[in-house]
Amino acid sequence: MIQSERGDPPEGPRRPFEYAIVDEGPELDSLRYRATVRIDEPVARNDRDVVLIFNYRSPTRFYYVHLSQDNTIYPHNGIFKVDDADRERIDDQWDGELGPPPAIDDRAWHDVRLDYHAPSGRIAVYLDGSRTPLMTATDRSFSGGRIGFGSFDNYGRIRDVTALGTRG
Repeated sequence: MIQSERGDPPEGPRRPFEYAIVDEGPELDSLRYRATVRIDEPVARNDRDVVLIFNYRSPTRFYYVHLSQDNTIYPHNGIFKVDDADRERIDDQWDGELGPPPAIDDRAWHDVRLDYHAPSGRIAVYLDGSRTPLMTATDRSFSGGRIGFGSFDNYGRIRDVTALGTRG
């Protein structure tokens, strides 16, 4: 999938502007979501991002992983929850000023793996085959849902998508 247009801010809670949701097949509880992603924006833009959406229940209830080259501001490079309110950062790495190391700081393709364990609420995000997660969080707000891909207001691509898990 290629996201080639910027989205417009939606009405309601602050959340990603433009995304596509897989609407066929079963909803998944625990899951392993793998994909290869790329941010097409010039590296000179510090606000470049793509997002992986999971446990999507509705346009105002889902989780997303924000992959960015900026780890110095609240809305970038972290794990977030949208629960009928503005996004809430839930990753363990955010210390109030700095998040996990930048996820994507180039225009190359990157392998991303997102693991969600529904009974414990444990979320782990791995980049480019690393054995150590780049981001982690724990939250059990949503009992499964769909996956998706998008951005706030940038261009990006996703390919080689697989999602394996237990049915919701």
